Amino acid sequence: MAAPHPDGAANGRDSDPGSEPGTAHDRDTDPWSGAGPIVKREPAVKLLNPVSGLEPLAWSEDHRVSAASSSSVAVMEVLCDPRSGAQDLLVQRSSIPLPDRVCVLKVGPEKEVQQAKDKLASSKDPAISQAFMLDRVMNPNVGNLAPLRGMKYACWSPLGCDSNGRSLLASLTLDGRLTLHGSPRSLHWSPLVDLTDMYGRMLEEKDYSLPGAEAPLGPLDDPAELRRRYRMQSPVRMEWSGVCTTQEVQTNNECKDVGTVLLAVLMENGDVVIWHFQLPFVDRDSVVSCNTIRSGVSAPSVLAWWEYEHSGRKMSGLIVGSSVGPVKILPVNLRAIKGYFTLRQPVVLWQETDQIPVHNIKCISLFHPHQKCNCSLVVAARGPYVFWCLLLITKAGLNVHNSHVTGLHSTPIISMATNRYAGSIFTCSLDGSVKKLKPIFTEAAITFKQELVALPEGVAGRRMHGIALSPNGAYLALVSADGLVNGQHPVSRNYQVQFITLKTPEEAAAELLSSTIQNLFQQADLLDLVRLKVLQDKRIPPHLLEKLDDKLHTCGTPYPWRLKLFLYRVLYQSRQKASAEAQWWLSHEDTKVFIADEETGEEDSEEPSTAEDPTTTTTATENSNEAEGGAIEEQTSEIIAWIEEMESHLAREHMKRVLGEVYLHTWITENTSIPTRGVCDFLSSDTTYNDRTAKVLIGHIFKKMNKQTFPEYCSLCKEVLPFTDHKQAVCSNGHIWLRCVLTYQACQSLKYRRCLLRDSIARYAVPEDPDWIKKILQGPCTFCDFPLC
Repeated sequence: MAAPHPDGAANGRDSDPGSEPGTAHDRDTDPWSGAGPIVKREPAVKLLNPVSGLEPLAWSEDHRVSAASSSSVAVMEVLCDPRSGAQDLLVQRSSIPLPDRVCVLKVGPEKEVQQAKDKLASSKDPAISQAFMLDRVMNPNVGNLAPLRGMKYACWSPLGCDSNGRSLLASLTLDGRLTLHGSPRSLHWSPLVDLTDMYGRMLEEKDYSLPGAEAPLGPLDDPAELRRRYRMQSPVRMEWSGVCTTQEVQTNNECKDVGTVLLAVLMENGDVVIWHFQLPFVDRDSVVSCNTIRSGVSAPSVLAWWEYEHSGRKMSGLIVGSSVGPVKILPVNLRAIKGYFTLRQPVVLWQETDQIPVHNIKCISLFHPHQKCNCSLVVAARGPYVFWCLLLITKAGLNVHNSHVTGLHSTPIISMATNRYAGSIFTCSLDGSVKKLKPIFTEAAITFKQELVALPEGVAGRRMHGIALSPNGAYLALVSADGLVNGQHPVSRNYQVQFITLKTPEEAAAELLSSTIQNLFQQADLLDLVRLKVLQDKRIPPHLLEKLDDKLHTCGTPYPWRLKLFLYRVLYQSRQKASAEAQWWLSHEDTKVFIADEETGEEDSEEPSTAEDPTTTTTATENSNEAEGGAIEEQTSEIIAWIEEMESHLAREHMKRVLGEVYLHTWITENTSIPTRGVCDFLSSDTTYNDRTAKVLIGHIFKKMNKQTFPEYCSLCKEVLPFTDHKQAVCSNGHIWLRCVLTYQACQSLKYRRCLLRDSIARYAVPEDPDWIKKILQGPCTFCDFPLC
């Protein structure tokens, strides 16, 4: 099938009567024309309760935005659906409510703890009794005040941590409860483990005395000892590491690589608790270990993971900041983590106790153009300033350059976000201003280019509470409340999450073509900008289609095929919308011409007019509508044919990979859950598929199967299920079963997984499946790269 020309009618060029793409009509409707890359996207998501905690907004790698509030964590999933004809963002909402029970930290036997609290409350020394009564951790129900309710902090794990290959959410409440949440089904959340309760039980078993930590200060009724026990298990902040790999010894003495992730939790007393989880995380049995290290930082306020790669060696550590000023990197022993090394001793990044609190810390890996090597840039929000530290390993050792960026905001910075690919830094303050910092390398160190982000109407002038950046820097999410109205504060504030673009569709398309990620789901924010452009223009940009066709022949991965399939699906939706609007446009235009001709005839009565006959005009209009409708139907049929062709190509390529796994892991004739014979016959019967590699592979498999077929049978009538379609199986009695998109087995159970874009389904792994089939079932959808859940 010949590809349609990028400017041809099949690409939607003539879909909007009266206007060509690129004309003045398009420039008037294009939101990016003359406004730069920053455009407000609808809808704005309203929050039911006020925001709560530090950094209330977070954007995960699987495109879910969390907003911490006083009653729950609101989760908004930004979905890039090619089947949606709406030009607004598709946002699916869910919520994680606060636990009903107040978190009570375990510091000893309940009876002894109550006696110690009564003794402190009735002390005649005001310094002791008042300090105890005002401490909301030791005494949550002080006077008539209700216990602290609300979220303090929430953060997302890396991609691939839960059973569906997506991210976990760690939430910390104001009363000190640290919980991990997972989403086993779409828009459904469930708590997986209470880490605060687990750590409290571990401390109780060790009598609240850890090796190398602060020694007990006396009996439990001693105020200092009671305060020490509370502070050693009161979380302040937590952060996830990247996904690591460890080696697990099997029963046959073979080593198996197992994915793991670390969660670092900073406590009030300066301890850092490092939780080691095995992936995928299911429940508390997935907890591998828990270690506690001393940071030596007084009044700790924030932490972040530090990762640095130099000459193929990965180094890791923890950056801890204090509310009184100092910042330093702690070495973390990752001896069990494959490919990671650690520092020999702590590295002090800022040692002045200047009473300027550290609010947020980010670490960015960059390439130094002058030194021709990788470097690590650490930035921290300290009051209205941004502290930066450049770490670079040279022959002389570890070089540390640090300074502050001043003049950014007139009020303290309340939120900061970074782009891990471009290195850009975004900061915002309470007055509503958002600034962008772009690092520029020099021979000596680094400088920053400051730029004020021009917020669009409806966003500017609001009271900001937090910002979050999408994984690829295409969108910036802002949580804000109503600002001043006529110089007065509003009686009640409405909190909402808004989205603005930071890139144009042309920039997003260029990044999709040159990306090394090769995964559509991980670049869904960029993909959504291109989707919006195709829906607006009702055609695929010609330069994008041309470069994509070139990559189809030079790239050996299915990524360009999936991208092209996505674009044609969006184009199909735009054509569906265009066909519904075509008659209105044509009728409106013809009516205007008819009136103009009638007026001309009235002014010049000497010349006969041929446009005055309404019957002739109506007939011409109907013929024009029929011709336009026939052209649209023809174009739509061609688009559908291309979609089917690309789906068939992706299915055949995946079948070839599945057969390769079957050939590598089956030594003898074996009846696996994969319909091997049916897949081979399906590929062999396709006359349009002339892949020599597939033919050779099928020949080797046939020799190994030794004339055995192992057919599938219908569970209802026990008839054979022939393999005639890669999407479904139909028996002779008409029973229809959908096929698994990953193994092509007919799914004959009521429980199965479904792609987020509803492209396909996949079965669940069962204990009888070997490891190589379970690995196949962990893959994403064949057609769109989106996860199956």
